[in-house]
Amino acid sequence: MKMRKIPMRTCVVTKEKLPKQDLIRVVRTPEGSVIIDEKGKANGRGAYVKKDLAVISKARQSKVLERTLEISISDEIYDLLEKMC
Repeated sequence: MKMRKIPMRTCVVTKEKLPKQDLIRVVRTPEGSVIIDEKGKANGRGAYVKKDLAVISKARQSKVLERTLEISISDEIYDLLEKMC
């Protein structure tokens, strides 16, 4: 049986390379809204954040997601990220 390749992605906060399933994808859609992409297939500019409350709170304080996606992110998105952990 052939070994499957595990997709690795980089967390924008910690800069760690982790398997895609250990990360949450946040996307800025072409329409300009910010969504949490659970399937990993949504169109737009994406950024990955580690599924960890400490990392998400650091992302909120440092605004690294806002710089990466080049758009302001509401507190509702950060609250949803914290619930997903």
